[in-house]
Amino acid sequence: MIYDLLVIGAGPGGYEAAAYAAKMGKKVGLFEKNVLGGTCLNVGCIPTKTLLRSAKALEDCHEASLYGINIVGEATLDLAAVQVRKQQVVSTLGRGVGAMLKGAGVAVIKAEAHLHGRNKIEAAGKVYEAANILIATGSVPATPRIPGLSDNPSVLDSTGILALDKTPKELVVIGGGVIGLEFASFFASIGCIVSIVEMLPNIAPVVDAEIGKKLLSELKKAGIIFHLSCKVVRIEGNILVFLDQDGKEQKVSGDYILNATGRSPVLKGLGLEELKVDFDRKGIKTDAFGHTNLPGIWACGDVTGRCLLAHAATREGIVAVNNMFGKADRMRYHAIPSVIYTHPEVAQVGATEEELKAKGIAYRKAVMPAAIAGRFMIDYAGKGGTIKVLVEEKYGQILGVHAIGGCCSEFIANASQMIELELRVDDVRQIVFPHPTVSEALKETILHA
Repeated sequence: MIYDLLVIGAGPGGYEAAAYAAKMGKKVGLFEKNVLGGTCLNVGCIPTKTLLRSAKALEDCHEASLYGINIVGEATLDLAAVQVRKQQVVSTLGRGVGAMLKGAGVAVIKAEAHLHGRNKIEAAGKVYEAANILIATGSVPATPRIPGLSDNPSVLDSTGILALDKTPKELVVIGGGVIGLEFASFFASIGCIVSIVEMLPNIAPVVDAEIGKKLLSELKKAGIIFHLSCKVVRIEGNILVFLDQDGKEQKVSGDYILNATGRSPVLKGLGLEELKVDFDRKGIKTDAFGHTNLPGIWACGDVTGRCLLAHAATREGIVAVNNMFGKADRMRYHAIPSVIYTHPEVAQVGATEEELKAKGIAYRKAVMPAAIAGRFMIDYAGKGGTIKVLVEEKYGQILGVHAIGGCCSEFIANASQMIELELRVDDVRQIVFPHPTVSEALKETILHA
């Protein structure tokens, strides 16, 4: 049987691309050795945000008096019950993915697959042939070479920590990136003493520096302890040993140590070497159209190492499908939004101020409090928020939008569209934003630029 497209990996990039191609009338097969949905659905985006929502509910209870509500007794979080709800959400969405694939007519093959030639895949002893192959095998937690990290029951990765059903008293986090910050925010919110050890002098290095400093300040207020510019040298049981800024050895201990040092692409066992597919330890090399160096072999998602976000993977998969079947399309990575789901949230899209300075691009900026929108004051009593907009100096084209506070993840898509469509400040002036919404603060900040 010859397919039009065979996809390896049923994460957001793989299953969305498979369904999209099938709806175009193509014959599509999808290989998945584990469960449908990939990292994002099963051990990433969805379960972590479910935990964070419970933490937010607890925070709302503690701050209810700000809204004129009195709660008798102390509100507490039952982590075991939270885990049950998390699994219910994951299971429901997983069934939804399966139903979507079935409805689209995608043949799901539950087996481990590897390349068996330029247009062939071998899985469970059978060989499948296709005009196009899309590799979407995703990523796994990275394992740095830190003595004492491997085979240590006190060390958890981002998958293992999701299974905890009791709140640890103390947690040490290695890494101040997105993964580390989100878990730190959750556990600090439910009463855990959290320490973060980060080798860089700042947290969230991909975030605009001005917004990053505000996030650091807010997380410190939440009680998170930061050890910045510090290098981890070894782990002794549940004790993390690191060198501080002065090169002196320091120690910090916890019930658990979370390894949040990033993710690595799943490349092993795919047969990339035999076919001479171009890749390195960061991932498979692709262009803005989804091509690898070999005709008929495409890649999308975390396995490319380009943009480790579920929504980016989905878009990459769609772009690859369009191009393989004759519809011109391309990725515009500068318009991909990203969010850190801490309390408060951080959302951004486009260039940071540091990037514009490095490229010598002349720009104007506006920085405004989110509270210029009445809805923010209504919904986030006692909270602060900031929106920062960067525009090209001469014509006012919007180049970057960065926000912290409240529900900024819910309106960053508006900013993404503006950057995708290369809108200018005067163009935004003509767009009507609903009132009262927090998104009005975005418009006002843009107009101030």
